[in-house]
Amino acid sequence: MIHLTAIILTRNEAEQIADCIKRLRFADRVIVFDSYSSDDTVAIAQACGADIFQHEFENYAEQRNAALDAASEMTDWVLFVDADERINAALASEIRNKIRLPEYAGWRIPRHNYIFGVLTKGAGWYPDYQTRLLRAGYARYDLARPVHETVTLHGAEGTMRKPIIHYNYRDMAHFIDKQERYTQVDARNLFRQGIKVKPQNFVLQPLRQFFWRFVTLGGYRDRWHGLRLSLLMARYEYRKYQLLAAHWQRR
Repeated sequence: MIHLTAIILTRNEAEQIADCIKRLRFADRVIVFDSYSSDDTVAIAQACGADIFQHEFENYAEQRNAALDAASEMTDWVLFVDADERINAALASEIRNKIRLPEYAGWRIPRHNYIFGVLTKGAGWYPDYQTRLLRAGYARYDLARPVHETVTLHGAEGTMRKPIIHYNYRDMAHFIDKQERYTQVDARNLFRQGIKVKPQNFVLQPLRQFFWRFVTLGGYRDRWHGLRLSLLMARYEYRKYQLLAAHWQRR
């Protein structure tokens, strides 16, 4: 019997956690790996039958590695799921079939991203492959990528067909809050690498970001929705260099 553990990283996810766990009943075990939530996340997760681990959050890559360490001795495969993601029956069946294949160390899964309630198929949000199904002991996250983390597999990677459903940005306020946090991390990483701001960065980098999102990645296919998202991502490219400049000024 191949044992599958689903892991959900959480921090104040009381609104989402019950439904997320409900969609993971096909797994043999569900772990909520919590970074000391101040809301009812832990209590709700326990009531839903999940096992709870708590670990101080440093960054996403480190948190995922810590979760892998916690689960690896008790399972054959790990499935990472975010609290705002859902696994439907078709994907659950595909996952159960794929973990029977001994030649793979991991599988990447496409995501259907719902942004402001709209299924978004352009501007880089589709197919948005995520390597989330990992053979225990054969995967590690790169600590050089603390946000938008990447995993290194010691073996072959396969690609699945059925998507994860991702409700990632509820509204504009939610989008702005998350992008601001991501941008702060990106700016700190550039500063630590010794990268300095050039005047042209404030113009050329946002323009490149917009062109990449709207044209190269097909944001135009989502019409006004794609245009708005491409402009927002260009704005945060500008914001990244603004924060980077502030780091150098403080130094």
